[in-house]
Amino acid sequence: MRLVKLIANLGYGSRKQVALMFREGRITDPQGEVLYADDKVSHDQIRIDNEPLDPPAGMLLMLHKPAGYTCSTKDPGAVVYELFPPRYLQRSPVLSTVGRLDRDTTGLLLLTDDGALLHRIVHPKSQIAKIYAATLARDLRGDEAQIFASGELLLESEKSPLAPAALEVVDSRHARLTLTEGRYHQARRMFAAVGNHVETLHRSHVGGLDLGDLAPGQWRPLDANDMDRLFGRPPA
Repeated sequence: MRLVKLIANLGYGSRKQVALMFREGRITDPQGEVLYADDKVSHDQIRIDNEPLDPPAGMLLMLHKPAGYTCSTKDPGAVVYELFPPRYLQRSPVLSTVGRLDRDTTGLLLLTDDGALLHRIVHPKSQIAKIYAATLARDLRGDEAQIFASGELLLESEKSPLAPAALEVVDSRHARLTLTEGRYHQARRMFAAVGNHVETLHRSHVGGLDLGDLAPGQWRPLDANDMDRLFGRPPA
């Protein structure tokens, strides 16, 4: 792929704008030598204004999603894409969230521009566990874990019951819920189905991945080791 197209696809500008960046000498190698549009160099040897290129197509990112952001490209309020450099929204292929967290839910959110990878992660056959910490408006009754694990819970407006889910009670109003599917507002609707209301919801793990030291609003690209953890087992 020609360098102009490569860099344009990463969202740095139109091909015309990227061509101008070459003419202005803004695109160099790590030693500061000016590159030209027909040079043949590897991705990691390209700098724009002395900064390394963003990850190539096929990237997977982890975001610590704060409250108040929606997983959308268009919304009257704040959207998660505002937490990334503006050019990320101009990438081709497009950068998409892997599933969604609602506006008020915080925690681990994955994004990728690899459609096949996205499908693999969300497909029910992958059985990737997602762990949520929930703060509840009312005390737990005591039978929620049994109901959630039964595989018979049918949510309102749904035609098929939920897959078995694991509930760990922390105290009377705090619980940890592990899901292997991702229906619309599933965690909140599950607690509503047993007469409770979720006040706060935080996703701490997806597969074997956790947020580590990422603060709310921070993100990082994931590498091959992270990918192994993603498709591995969650913590006990």
